Amino acid sequence: MRTRPDISFLKKEAIKIRRDILTMLEAAGSGHPGGSLSYVELLIGLYYYRLRHDPKNPFLKNRDRFILSKGHGCPALYAVLANQGYFPREELLTLRKLDSRLQGHPDKAHLPILEATTGSLGQGLSIANGIALASKIDGVDIRVYCLLGDGELDEGQVWEAIMTAAHYKLDNVCAIVDYNKFQIDGSVKDVKNLEPLVKKWEAFNWHTIEIDGHDFKEIMDAYDELDSVKAKPTVIIAHTIKGKGVSFMENNVNWHGVAPKKEHLEKALKELEEQDNKIKKSD
Repeated sequence: MRTRPDISFLKKEAIKIRRDILTMLEAAGSGHPGGSLSYVELLIGLYYYRLRHDPKNPFLKNRDRFILSKGHGCPALYAVLANQGYFPREELLTLRKLDSRLQGHPDKAHLPILEATTGSLGQGLSIANGIALASKIDGVDIRVYCLLGDGELDEGQVWEAIMTAAHYKLDNVCAIVDYNKFQIDGSVKDVKNLEPLVKKWEAFNWHTIEIDGHDFKEIMDAYDELDSVKAKPTVIIAHTIKGKGVSFMENNVNWHGVAPKKEHLEKALKELEEQDNKIKKSD
């Protein structure tokens, strides 16, 4: 059994990651805050608890793999990787700069520790399936996690990949849906309604888990449930809040792809500091 980190510690790390996301986006002058902020807890649950990985040995053969299919949300991934020791945190401020390793979408040619170049929406789960199937053929015991955006599920290739994973009984695949209910053109419900989302995945023969994507206990419970699932892939449908942690960004589609300016950053960092102080007082 894995030892679970203290939840207060994880909450503080989430605030730190959100600070990093906003700071790097303001420095870049472009990027996607809303969808980066929404999946912070899901990513922390992976890298701080569940994922088998080693920053000192990033190409370990039996490491678990993480594919960020919604590549525009990469500021959160970069922040977590930096805080886990994969590269210096100071490098975060090079986001989207010329010749930076931290491109606006994950680019393995620039940052080889990434498992794949992503950002052309709809392709991540297909990549995850390929890695998972190859590992089974090679007899390598790994799990492949793939995080998808809810708007991304509009893509037909996603559903082809869902069928493929079930057909090959890829129980070493875990899809995670960042179900924050918004995409670039508006609410998911109005653009192309996904409901009944849980029943759709179940109909495609996936083991389905539905959680609050900001609740660390539910997140870790869901990741642990994977161990008991055999002969079918698992999807975690995580209900999240777009722009989570910053009041004026939460559930506001206008912050999908607009970087904060200095005044927005100052206001957001103040809110995050207040949240951090509340956690410290409750400890």
